[in-house]
Parts: sequence; structure tokens; C-alpha cells
Amino acid sequence: MTWYALLKFLHVLLAIVAVGANVTYGVWLSRAARDRRHLLFALRGVQVLDDRIANPAYVLVLVTGLAMLHAGGHAITTPWILSSLVLYVLVAVVGILGYSPVLRRQIAVLDTGGADSPEFVRLAAASRRLGIVLAVLVVAIVFLMVTRPPLWGA
Repeated sequence: MTWYALLKFLHVLLAIVAVGANVTYGVWLSRAARDRRHLLFALRGVQVLDDRIANPAYVLVLVTGLAMLHAGGHAITTPWILSSLVLYVLVAVVGILGYSPVLRRQIAVLDTGGADSPEFVRLAAASRRLGIVLAVLVVAIVFLMVTRPPLWGA
């Protein structure tokens, strides 16, 4: 097995782990919304999955992707690669500056003010919007990685 094949395997496996963890968030939260006694547990579960599984996997996806560029002789300026990297940076910015702080605040507000507080309702809506934005961006990256479209000038 070549280094490139091993890197590609790890890259895909890590992407599956990261995206798979993210997909579960909606399930956790929709189930907890049916029985609010479990909402705090679900939000903390999402936070643990995000902090300990999804986000580290996303970092390693970048590392293995960049290593594949080197090992495979691909140019970073290849349109589908460059577009994916731009989207990746956007995902990181929205996740770090948007989703993670909102999730932390949502947990804190739920713990002190409850699920019916206006602040919690506002934060839950913001979390939902940010989650949708992140999901769309990640699906776009996966699409680019799998289909490798020529995009512009190719």
C-alpha cells in the first residue's frame, strides 16, 4: 500500500467520523425537545461530541488532505481543492466564532434560566441556523472532494 492510499483512507475515515458525529446532533436535539428533562443532557452530549470527536477529526482531515497534496503531487490551486479549502476555512470560522460559543451559552442559559427563557429560545434558534449553514458548507466540501468538478478555466 502506498503512503498516498493510506493517507486517502485516513482522510475519508476521518471525514466520515466528523460528518457522522455532526449528523447525530439533530437527532439528539429533536429527541430531547420531546422531553425537556433530557435537553441539558443532549446539549452537553452534542458539546462533547463536537469538542472531542468531530472537531479533532476535522483538524486531522485537513492534515491528511494537505499531506495527500504533497504525496500525490496535486496543486493546491486546483480549483476543486482550492474551493474546498476556502469552504473549510469558512466552516472553521463559523464553527469557532459562531456555533461553539452559542452552544456553550445555550447550555449555561438552560442550566440557569430554563428552556422557556427568551434567551434560551433565541440561542436555540441561532444554533439551529448556524447548524444548517455548517451542514450546507460541509456537504458542499464533500461534493467537491468526491466529484472533483473542473469549476473554472479547466
